[in-house]
Amino acid sequence: MPGLLADDPPVDVAIVGGGIIGLVLALGLIRRKIKVKIYEQARSFREIGAGVAFTANAIQCMHKIEPDIVDALRAVATSNGDSDNPNDWLQWVDGYNQHSENPHDEKLLFKLYAGYKGFEGCHRAHFLDELVKIIPDGVVEFGKRLDTLYERGHEEKLLLNFCDGTTAEADAGKSIGCDGIKSRVREILLGKDNPASYPSYTHKFVYRGLVPMDKAVEALGDYKARNQHMHIGPGAHVLHFPVAGHTLMNVAAFVTDPHDWPDDEKMTAPATRAEAQEAFAQWGPTVRAITNLLPEQLDKWAIFDTFDHPAPTYARGRICIAGDAAHASAPHHGAGAGIGVEDALCFGTLMEMAVSSLQVTGASKAQLLSVAFDTYNAVRRERSQWLVDSSRGICNVYEWTNPKTGQDPEKCFEEIKWRSHKIWYFDINGMLADAAEGFERRLKTKEG
Repeated sequence: MPGLLADDPPVDVAIVGGGIIGLVLALGLIRRKIKVKIYEQARSFREIGAGVAFTANAIQCMHKIEPDIVDALRAVATSNGDSDNPNDWLQWVDGYNQHSENPHDEKLLFKLYAGYKGFEGCHRAHFLDELVKIIPDGVVEFGKRLDTLYERGHEEKLLLNFCDGTTAEADAGKSIGCDGIKSRVREILLGKDNPASYPSYTHKFVYRGLVPMDKAVEALGDYKARNQHMHIGPGAHVLHFPVAGHTLMNVAAFVTDPHDWPDDEKMTAPATRAEAQEAFAQWGPTVRAITNLLPEQLDKWAIFDTFDHPAPTYARGRICIAGDAAHASAPHHGAGAGIGVEDALCFGTLMEMAVSSLQVTGASKAQLLSVAFDTYNAVRRERSQWLVDSSRGICNVYEWTNPKTGQDPEKCFEEIKWRSHKIWYFDINGMLADAAEGFERRLKTKEG
């Protein structure tokens, strides 16, 4: 259980959005004796999407934020292969050029070691449920869709106005989680006329499905069904991995869409298994077998990101954004949630420094929070924006449209390896050292 709230904490933080990253951040702040209130627009906790996976670097960040978060993940996470002897290799196969009906005959193009339990998948909703169990009572208010957010004065609290006519106050406003990719706080921060306030359609969408494992094993064989595979080919790719204790196989079939998405307000649209089958009709028999496993009625999910118009800043005064609200990326690296966890660790560490500095410096609360937020922006923006760019680029490698790599397996592997290693082997302690140095330097400037 996280640390108890102090009787009279010197700083209180409003988190707009109660998704996975919002809860992770809240748990980290609570552990650091910082008062938190989560404002969630839905009537209960919910997570959109299906499977999500975390690599070892993200799990290390979770442990530094609050060890209970790792326990929550492990309660629902599923490793590749045998859970007692996990397969820690990620695999890419040629899903297009297959000259046999045997699902085992897909050509293995390359594989990459992700570290011990370096790839743990789960259902998003299952992980959220576990996080909810360790959030203290009274921290969350539901049915709170943010309308406006005002900084009323240097030493006055922020004023949050909600669409139901209610208001709230806080020393600091923070937007992540369910506020994510369509963040209202990002729009307030950057301005309604700024194109960076809104995500753009990547001209990709994905058919998503959860397949009973027994049916997946029957169609694909035990090994292929119970281990992550990325099936690559021209203009599309298919990813699957086990979730829910190997009772389900999560499937994501990505296709290129030359058209505009019909409704920017809705990121999903009804689809059918027949549509997915048609999209992959010219692919090899294994990929066709995977599309045959999808439910007859399903949804296709538009992939939006912030590549076209990146946020020029993540912070202004005592307002900042993180996770998808700051740097929504396409899911092709499978690292968006993990980068959001890094954000939460950095932000929580800086908030702890700001609170500690209240007792020993002459700086005001507003000054310290501004220093913390400016430092967070400086430390996190470059890496997280790189992920947005790289997620677009790595999709081109998977789909053989990158002119440097084409269909050459060795060139594709080298491109995937260096990009993946940049995500996985992140210097977490170096990030925290940069945050501490930047905070102290900016604080001295403020005091001087």
